[in-house]
Amino acid sequence: MAMEMRLPAARKPLSERLGRDTKKHLVVPGDTITTDTGFMRGHGTYMGEEKLIASVAGSVERVNKLICVKALKTRYIGEVGDIVVGRITEVQQKRWKVETNSRLDSVLLLSSMNLPGGELRRRSAEDELAMRGFLQEGDLISGVLVQVSPSLVKRQKTHFHDLPCGASVILGNNGFIWIYPTPEHKEEEAGGFTANLEPVSLADREVISRLRNCVISLVTQRMMLYDTSILYCYEASLPHQIKDILKPEIMEEIVMETRQRLLEQEG
Repeated sequence: MAMEMRLPAARKPLSERLGRDTKKHLVVPGDTITTDTGFMRGHGTYMGEEKLIASVAGSVERVNKLICVKALKTRYIGEVGDIVVGRITEVQQKRWKVETNSRLDSVLLLSSMNLPGGELRRRSAEDELAMRGFLQEGDLISGVLVQVSPSLVKRQKTHFHDLPCGASVILGNNGFIWIYPTPEHKEEEAGGFTANLEPVSLADREVISRLRNCVISLVTQRMMLYDTSILYCYEASLPHQIKDILKPEIMEEIVMETRQRLLEQEG
């Protein structure tokens, strides 16, 4: 029987700035955040005996006089303008039921979906009969879906990123990360429903698998997910085999290198 043995490895020393910048004010339910009555109560807090107390486990965030606690693990609460990645769970009459990592399933109406080719017209009975041809339960094609805590997805102007490594990612605000091969020819038309059923090459699958393990590594170390952090982590992982990235000592090494590069970029 094959066995794998790993010896202890010396941990690289943290730079003084890195250790200082990664410190956060973490609290658990019942912890006193402040006794100063001049602060305003935000999400994840409540007042008790003239003290501001945490109601959830997470990190304390302050914006001027407003104090809130950002939960470490939470279900997604949608906001207007969010980019959401979902999985079809049920096909119903004139609508799809969609899992979006929120407390309740979401609904995608047939009338809200772009028709093939971007055609603009009222939906007909024929369109309703063809719904399963558009989307059906559990559809996952030419990509990988990774589910993380929504609190770890950084809000940006765009959540669609084509990475130079040959793959693209959609960072859903709801914590669903979709990784897929970058299309060779992008459609510049008005849009519409498209389905790519072409086989994925081995090289693309390896890139997708590496990115998936990098995302899991960043999430395990509680780092924010955005295009730069994922790309830096991918580049730091290149000396290692894909299957080795999730080993604890290698995971810590590549995430530490990623964090250091991000700090150097910030200046």
